Amino acid sequence: MIKRDISSSVLEDWDNRKAIVVLGPRQVGKTTLIQSLVKEKNVLWLNGDDPQTRLTISSANLNFLLNVVADYDVVVIDEAQRIGNIGLAIKMLVDAKLNKQFIVTGSSSLELGNQINEALTGRKWEHQLFPLSWNEIKNHYSFATAISRFEEFMIYGLYPEVVTSDKKQKVLLQLAGSYLYKDILELVNIKKPDLLMKLLNAVALQLGSEVSYNELAKILSVDRMTVVNYLDLLEKVFVIFRLYPYSTNQRNEITSKPKIYFFDNGIRNAIIGQFQHLQNRQDTGALFENFIISEKIKQLRYQGF
Repeated sequence: MIKRDISSSVLEDWDNRKAIVVLGPRQVGKTTLIQSLVKEKNVLWLNGDDPQTRLTISSANLNFLLNVVADYDVVVIDEAQRIGNIGLAIKMLVDAKLNKQFIVTGSSSLELGNQINEALTGRKWEHQLFPLSWNEIKNHYSFATAISRFEEFMIYGLYPEVVTSDKKQKVLLQLAGSYLYKDILELVNIKKPDLLMKLLNAVALQLGSEVSYNELAKILSVDRMTVVNYLDLLEKVFVIFRLYPYSTNQRNEITSKPKIYFFDNGIRNAIIGQFQHLQNRQDTGALFENFIISEKIKQLRYQGF
């Protein structure tokens, strides 16, 4: 298993007084990370993807919840954003001061954040997990191996399953299809799913360039606010992030056009269906820029910024 950079930070927050929340996209390694940290503990695993778990937890009262967790030292609630009233359930358990560690994972800061931010104010430590970082890769393999595989990472990205697979393109396309189509479209009631995918494609093709919301709206034949709202959604489910140019004039900074980057090069390339070698591409510079910027974002987020 590739050791994750946030492992020590999560362990530092292990105090049984607050819940630990780990957010990040699907298949990024949240479950594997938690498994590595609790392997010698008496653990109850609850999975929000399971319909019975969703039904049981969402309608439970405190006494029922206390009985469910009574025999365990650690309670892990995986994909918690799919469970109704999960914020209230965790709040009741944390407030009961049971001397147990509650760990919550979620693949959407939109849905899970809405449920837990108010309910767990002052009751949680929050962490974010992203695709593998360059630091994690070189520490696991070696710097020389990481350098020799650099083109591979630029093209196929750094999702754990992709990095360790011999069928990278197939795995990446399956992951991107499941993540983008199934998870995101099911998570939120998207009124125009085709529009979302067209927007993603348009943004992917403009990688490394300043993006005009008005121009995107014109290309897609929609209003500007629809574009902004869909980009907000894609940011909250960890597909993209936006960076605005720095300016000493705050008004200029607010009105400036952002650059839109992807958290993973592979997801971006899967969206536009391009997996050519770097010497055969027109977007090598943009891919390199996206790789460097996304690595810096991971580093800053892991440091709490």
